[in-house]
Amino acid sequence: MALSVTNTLTGETEPFEAEGDEVLLYVCGLTVSDDAHLGHARVWVHADVLHRWLEHEGQTVRHVENVTDVNEKIVARVGEDRLGANEAAVARHFTAGVLADMRGLNLRRAEVYPRVSEHVPEVIDLIERLIDRGYAYEANGSVYFDVSAFSEYGALSNQTVADLEAQGDPDERSEKRSPVDFALWKAGGVSPDEVREHARGDVDPERAAAGAETWDSPWGEGRPGWHIECSAMSTTHLGETFDLHVAGQDLVFPHNENEIAQSEAASGRRFARYWMHVGLLEREGEKMSSSLGNFLTVSEALDRFGPNVLRTFYLGAAYGTRQTYSEETLAEAEERWERLSRTYDRAVEACDSVDAYAKAGDDDLRAAVDETRERFTAAMDDDLNVRAATAALLDLASATNRHVEAGEPYDYRGLRRAVETFVEFGEGVFGLRFEGAGEGEARLADDLVELVLRVREDARE
Repeated sequence: MALSVTNTLTGETEPFEAEGDEVLLYVCGLTVSDDAHLGHARVWVHADVLHRWLEHEGQTVRHVENVTDVNEKIVARVGEDRLGANEAAVARHFTAGVLADMRGLNLRRAEVYPRVSEHVPEVIDLIERLIDRGYAYEANGSVYFDVSAFSEYGALSNQTVADLEAQGDPDERSEKRSPVDFALWKAGGVSPDEVREHARGDVDPERAAAGAETWDSPWGEGRPGWHIECSAMSTTHLGETFDLHVAGQDLVFPHNENEIAQSEAASGRRFARYWMHVGLLEREGEKMSSSLGNFLTVSEALDRFGPNVLRTFYLGAAYGTRQTYSEETLAEAEERWERLSRTYDRAVEACDSVDAYAKAGDDDLRAAVDETRERFTAAMDDDLNVRAATAALLDLASATNRHVEAGEPYDYRGLRRAVETFVEFGEGVFGLRFEGAGEGEARLADDLVELVLRVREDARE
């Protein structure tokens, strides 16, 4: 296939080629300690568009996306109203919300959504291999990765070991050989102090800490470290080497860097061949995040805007760039969606009318369809340039509207190809839903929509 992607590991835009008969895709999923917000959904939607485009181009995709349901941030919410009395209950609550949000956004289903809690045996096996190969060491019931033993450490984030700052909890540093080593296994459970560090609501630190899960291991009772979890889950379901790893830009270091180190040290093979990182979503100049409280949850946004507007919003910026959320940018996305949706409806109505004829022909409309298909394909193959691909569909909308507004007789073949193009690319690749878009929604009449758009345009000028 002709797709090229920007590989964070090399810093270059490279032709993409799967190593086997199917594309092996891993997406770094959420730590389910809160409701998913629009920053998380940006990664989801771009990963979904990648999945859809690969399938459009004839590839079979094995898509795995993890759920991190073991984490100190989850424990810090134990005892909050209606969230649950232990870590597993809190994680289950937020996992249910994440899965509902994914379905609400019309995402392709992954093959599996592995959870940390069901892969602890694989985590332990992976740690034992690292110890056996000399890349990890035990200290007081915890196990740490020896960064100095892995010569390629820092390649993804373009850092040297000398540039690094200490990793992990300050309490760990006394038992680590080097401050930059990171935890693979943590002795014991979660302390009340860790709960206090991450707590947001009114919780009892002692009670919350008592709700943390622990597991037996060769080093004693404890919990897996954050980074080793993804390595265990991805390699369990995709093998020691896979094609594509997608994550948010904020995970490049230390999470993804540590994934590479521990995975390749354990297997002696390359971990992921291509690394694609989705840029941050910002609101009022700051990263949208749960910790800053400047977020809009996916559930709230779906209620306000619906999946089509949200997906159109994300299609307004390339995956590798930062994007700004504001009322203005959402209003612009709404305009683009309304234009595509209205055009689709008009094209379907005209195509199915008695005024669409077999011998009627509009060379301009047919040329616009051909050009759109070429431009859309070229844009998507160019590192998933969704902005340019969207522009191609909007130009087809203009050509289609000109044809319909010119009056009958309508060019049946031209309209049919236009409708098929909207469905193939708009629905099949972009994940929009034209049919039934207005069901259950208070859709404005066409003349009112046109009035709103004109008022917005006048205000903008």
